Amino acid sequence: MEETPIIGIDLGTTYSSVAVWKDGKVEIIANEHGNITTPSFVSFNDNERLIGDAAKNQASTNLSNTIFDIKRIIGRSYDDPCLQKDLKRWPFKVVNCENKPKIQVEFRGEIKEFAPEEITAMVLTKMKQTAEAFLGTTVKDAVLTVPAYFNNHQRQATKDAGAIAGLTVHRLIHEPTAAAITYGLDKHITGTKNVVVFDLGGGTVDVSVLVIHEDPFFDVIGTAGDTHLGGEDFDNRLVDYLAEEFHHKFSKDLRTDPRAMRRLRTVAERAKRTLSSSMEASIEVDALFDGIDFCTSISRAKFEELNEDLFERILDVVCTALRNAKMTKAWVDDVVLVGGSTQIPKIQELLKDLFWDMPPNVSMNPDEAVAYGAAVQAAAFNGECELYMSDVTPFSLGAKITNSRISTIIERNTPIPCSKTKSFDIDCRTSTVVRAFEREESVPKRKTLLGELRFEGSETELRELKVQFVVDSSGILRVRAAIESFKSLVPKGRFSEQEIEKMVCDADIFRKEEEAEKKRLEAEYK
Repeated sequence: MEETPIIGIDLGTTYSSVAVWKDGKVEIIANEHGNITTPSFVSFNDNERLIGDAAKNQASTNLSNTIFDIKRIIGRSYDDPCLQKDLKRWPFKVVNCENKPKIQVEFRGEIKEFAPEEITAMVLTKMKQTAEAFLGTTVKDAVLTVPAYFNNHQRQATKDAGAIAGLTVHRLIHEPTAAAITYGLDKHITGTKNVVVFDLGGGTVDVSVLVIHEDPFFDVIGTAGDTHLGGEDFDNRLVDYLAEEFHHKFSKDLRTDPRAMRRLRTVAERAKRTLSSSMEASIEVDALFDGIDFCTSISRAKFEELNEDLFERILDVVCTALRNAKMTKAWVDDVVLVGGSTQIPKIQELLKDLFWDMPPNVSMNPDEAVAYGAAVQAAAFNGECELYMSDVTPFSLGAKITNSRISTIIERNTPIPCSKTKSFDIDCRTSTVVRAFEREESVPKRKTLLGELRFEGSETELRELKVQFVVDSSGILRVRAAIESFKSLVPKGRFSEQEIEKMVCDADIFRKEEEAEKKRLEAEYK
C-alpha cells in the first residue's frame, strides 16, 4: 500500500510555498501560473473568493476586501501593541470581538467576519490544492513552518488553521530549522559544523544557531527573533518618506486616500527590490492623487538611512541568538541566509562585518529553502528518509500560583519535546488559581498569560499542588495541575472545539460552492 503524501508548507507573511518528497527527492510545486511562490492574499467580491495571485491583483481596486499580512494578526489579541500599530496601515477592517481580532469584509452583498485562523486556512487550502493538482491525489497531511519566535498562542492558532483547511498537521517546524535541513542535505556535511541560520522574510526575522552533524542530525542550541520585523517594515519606511515628499512638493496629503497609498506601496516595494541590484531606483506613478503625476527617485544610501535603526535591531537579534546558544562568533563556521529580505545588500554587509569579515552564505534559493526543509521533515514522518532533529523552546515557561511570583518550570532553550513537573505547598482553605505564563528573558517585564485554572477552597489546610508542563515537538504547551486529581488548563483566547468545528464546516461549504461554480464554468465553455 502506497504511503499517503505529507506535504511541507512554508506559510509566509507575503508569499507561501509548498513542497513534497517524491521519488526519493524534494519537489518544489509550482502553482497554476507556474510560480513556486503564491501570494498570501485573500480577496472577496460580489461573486467569488479569490486566493493567491488573483487576490493580490485586486489589492489596488478592492482595497477593503483584500486581506494580506494575516501572519501578523494570527494568535494576537486585539489590544496587542503590534497589531494596533499595523491597523493604521491596513486598508481592510479589523474589528474587536471580545479582544479577539476579526477581519470584516463585504462578500456577496453581506458583511462577513472571519477569524485570522479562517483567512490563514484559506491560504493553506490554496497550497493544499496546488499540491493535489501536482500529485493527482487528495492531500490530508502536512508539516507547517512557523517563525522560531512564534509564541504559544500563535503556534496553536496556526495549527487550528491547518485543521480548518482540512489538514492533519503532524508538526510545526521552525523556519530557520527547516532551512538548516535544506542546507545540511545540500552540503553533504561531514564531521560537525556550527551554523547560524538567518531568516529575514516579509514580516519576521528569526535566527537559529545549530550544530549540524553528518548523521544527518540537526541540533538547535539557541534561537532569537522578532515576529514583527521584516521586509514590510522597510516598505513602510519608504512609503512614509515618499508620502512626505509628495506632501512637500504639492502641499497635498495622499495619506487620506487608501487607494493612492496602496499604489504608492506597490511602487515602493518595486523600488526596494531594484535597490538590491542598483544604486538608485526611479519612481513614477501617473495620477497618484488628485490627478497629480508623481515622479522621483530614491538612492540606496537614502533607503539604508531610512531603515538604519531597523537594521540595528536585526543585528541585536543575531547577537541574542548567539548568547542564547552560548556560542561566540569565532566558533561559527557558516552564516546561512534565507528569506527574500536577505537580498538587501546592507543586510549582507552588516552580517559580514559582525562575523569578522566572513561573507554570509547566499547559495540557497530563498524562495525554496524553507518549504524544502519542511518536505524533508514530512518525508521523515513517512519513513521515506532519515532525519534526526532537536529543537528548543524560544521562551521560558512558568506558573504563578494565586498571588505568588512566577516560578519558571521550563527554561528557555530547553530541547523539545519535554515534560517537567513542579510541586507547590498551598493552603487549600481558600481557592487556588494556577496561571501559566510565557516569558521573554531579554525583556523582563514582557510576559504572556497562556491560560489559567482554579481549585475551589475546602476545609483541608496545607496540601501539595503538582503542576505539569508538557511541550510537544511543535513547541505547543499543555498544562495540567493536581491537588488530588489532574485538571487541564484551558488556553487563554483559543477557540473552543465547537467553534473550530464550525469553521471547518464553513470552509467545506466554501470549497463545495467553488467546485460547483468551476464545473458550471467548464460546462459553459465546452
